Amino acid sequence: MREYGIKRGHHTDIGKLISTYYGAKGDITKGIIFETEGIGKINMKQEKNSLFIDISPPKTICSDFSIIKRWNQFLFEATGKDTKERKKEFGKI
Repeated sequence: MREYGIKRGHHTDIGKLISTYYGAKGDITKGIIFETEGIGKINMKQEKNSLFIDISPPKTICSDFSIIKRWNQFLFEATGKDTKERKKEFGKI
């Protein structure tokens, strides 16, 4: 499970983002479980200023790079941090 910190002052409705990007609905504070092609089964929960994401890999592998671009765009909108900032954050752990 990974913890993604949400940038200070960044306020967004993550439940609405999940619905827009992946068509899943639910309460993000209790946890949402959904499955998407290329990434697998995703368990996501928001606690205060952190987004906890646990991913189980898919059974079939997909080589479509647009899936990764869409995932990174979703994480950027959800956390307010781009790929470089998220990588830097994980380097501190």
